[in-house]
Amino acid sequence: MIETEIHTRRPPKNMLEVFDTLPEGTLAQLINNHIIMSPSPSYTHQKISMSLSNKIFLFTEKNALGVLLTAPFDVYLDVKNVYQPDILFVSEQRKHLIEEKGLKGAPDLVIEILSPHTASYDLDEKMEVYARNGVLEYWMIEPHEKRAKGYELSDKEYKLMADETGVLTSKLLKKKFKF
Repeated sequence: MIETEIHTRRPPKNMLEVFDTLPEGTLAQLINNHIIMSPSPSYTHQKISMSLSNKIFLFTEKNALGVLLTAPFDVYLDVKNVYQPDILFVSEQRKHLIEEKGLKGAPDLVIEILSPHTASYDLDEKMEVYARNGVLEYWMIEPHEKRAKGYELSDKEYKLMADETGVLTSKLLKKKFKF
C-alpha cells in the first residue's frame, strides 16, 4: 500500500504574503497594497545607477559609514509597502535592520532613477511613504536630463535641498558625487 500525504496550504491573508511568494529577483514592488511589476531598466538608467552606486559604495566603505545596496533589494516599510529603490544606504548605526530577505525599516538615504513606467510612483506615493517612515534623504534623478532633485526630511515632510545637473550632493554623507 502506498501512503500519500495531502499537503494543504492556507491562502495568503494579505498582499504582503502574496508579494513574499514572488520568485527571488522579481522586479516588483508592493505600493499601497498593489503589486506593481516593472520592466528591466534602460541602458541610461543602468549607467547612472552603476556610476553612482560605485562612487557612493567606495566612499562609504572607505569611511566605514554603513551599507550601500542596489535594486532589486526589498525594503519592508509596512504591511502595504515594500519597495526596491535603485540605490539605498543604511548607516552603520542602523545596519542591524538588514536581514537576508531585505531591509526591515527605512533606509537613511534612497536614490530613485526615474523610469517612464514607475516615475509617477516615485514622485507621489513612494515619496509620501518614505517621509512617513523616516527616510532622511530622498533623491530622484531624471536620467536623460541628468537632473537630480534631493529632499531632506524635516518634521515628517520633505523639503527640497538641491536641484542639480550631473551631480548629487548628499548632506547626509557630506559628499558630492558626479554621475
